[in-house]
Amino acid sequence: MPPPPPPPGVSPYVKTKGLVWFARMVQKARLHAAGQLGADYTPWLGKGFDGRCLRFLKVEYPAVLTRMAEAGTDDEILEWCFAQGRRPSDEEILIFNEFMVKRGIRDTDNPGQVEGFKTRNGFGGRADILTYFDVIEADEGRLPA
Repeated sequence: MPPPPPPPGVSPYVKTKGLVWFARMVQKARLHAAGQLGADYTPWLGKGFDGRCLRFLKVEYPAVLTRMAEAGTDDEILEWCFAQGRRPSDEEILIFNEFMVKRGIRDTDNPGQVEGFKTRNGFGGRADILTYFDVIEADEGRLPA
């Protein structure tokens, strides 16, 4: 059996034009199109945090994929999203970013979900992992053990 494909490799903290998550979403889509995205990631394409980002920008995932097929940098694709959907203000981006990077801390809609992800991924005893972004960073080897 061949080894599983590598994870997306782009940290959720990477910012494109000031916006977190977008670069990761685009990288996952590129890897999926090339048949190189792991099966654990594919159910979340255009959903989860991708969906939050898309709704924030007011664009649809299929339209972004169509635009990505034309090539371009992450900045160019995000600029297209701004033109097709909406261009958030700097303050709106700040609020979105702060929500995203802190998601999982004292959540009221899914309490305990981060702890479940931590346990499932072998990080159950790690007090330094507090958010979904932290779980991703640890799972993909970017958070020191």
